[in-house]
Amino acid sequence: MLKTKTNDEKADTLLTKSLVPIIDLAHCGTEECPVRSVVNRVGQQLHKALSEKGLALLVNHGIADEKLKTAWDHLDDFVDLPTDVKEHYIRTGEDNHGYVSPGLECFDGKIPELRHAFNICTLNAKDLPEEPLPGFADHISTLAEDFKSLARFLLQALAISFDIPQTFFLERHSHMLSGDHDNETTLRLLYYPPVIEEDENGKNEFIKGHCKYSYQRCVTNLPDFRPEYNPRDDFNEIDGDSNRIDELNQTTERRLPNGEMIRCGAHTDYGTFTLLAQDSEGGLEVKLTGTEKWQRLGHLPGAILVNCGEILTIWTQARYLALPHRVVIPEQEHLRTRGRHSIAFFCHPGSITPIS
Repeated sequence: MLKTKTNDEKADTLLTKSLVPIIDLAHCGTEECPVRSVVNRVGQQLHKALSEKGLALLVNHGIADEKLKTAWDHLDDFVDLPTDVKEHYIRTGEDNHGYVSPGLECFDGKIPELRHAFNICTLNAKDLPEEPLPGFADHISTLAEDFKSLARFLLQALAISFDIPQTFFLERHSHMLSGDHDNETTLRLLYYPPVIEEDENGKNEFIKGHCKYSYQRCVTNLPDFRPEYNPRDDFNEIDGDSNRIDELNQTTERRLPNGEMIRCGAHTDYGTFTLLAQDSEGGLEVKLTGTEKWQRLGHLPGAILVNCGEILTIWTQARYLALPHRVVIPEQEHLRTRGRHSIAFFCHPGSITPIS
């Protein structure tokens, strides 16, 4: 008997059509002593991938899947904390570090984006929820160092691809996640609650509990365009309003009154490049260089996506174009009705670095 393909299997993605470059980072050596031949090869592959597509998938990158899953577990635990506890860690107008609750960001200027995010710009334990969640700071610090090491290797490979000194980009990306205002590099933990349709009585059936991860199931890239107001004001305005508090911290996405809902509006990242780890397929779409069509990326378990940012576009005289991308609500019911997690590492140069 022939097996009937599911809607998900039938759906074309850039990955299934072999349109996503895949770069193997195995045997690259250490950060202090990278293998020159591997750096040269990766530099050439990055040049071809980023100039032609604006993105690539990295495999054998050295960041253990278990570390990613543990970080998502920590984020789930943070989301479950009481509102008054989370309030201590919300992002303020002073910097980009901290928790961003659902509905506070709106990339397209129209539709609130329903997701939980924790932006990490410093690894200082006092700025992380270590007290309510013991182990959070240590684990995130270790994971952040892994992402920094991967970013530094790619910065060296990029320099070699342009036949400039190997340390050119490294020297301009010092102090990543240092906690000062000299560098805007951010590690962002993201959770998108399941999408539940309204029933015929206008009520939602909520999904409780954590998302379960399967091994090597690596979800979106979200740069940080800060709202013009202070998120803390939302907590002040709703003080005493338990219904509004519950609405902000709901563990399930709802459709807006007009039926519109979005996970992340169309945008390009503004840094040098972004590294993205995902726990599953979840609606990430891109516009490849030279096209105007939104295309579903697809999911390669265990891989990390790298895509160009606007600063790299300027640095390379537009040889590498910043990649437009968005996160839509998946059409497949089994994808919509489960939680979606991702970790994005936004790699930025020093804030006083001339970009020319």
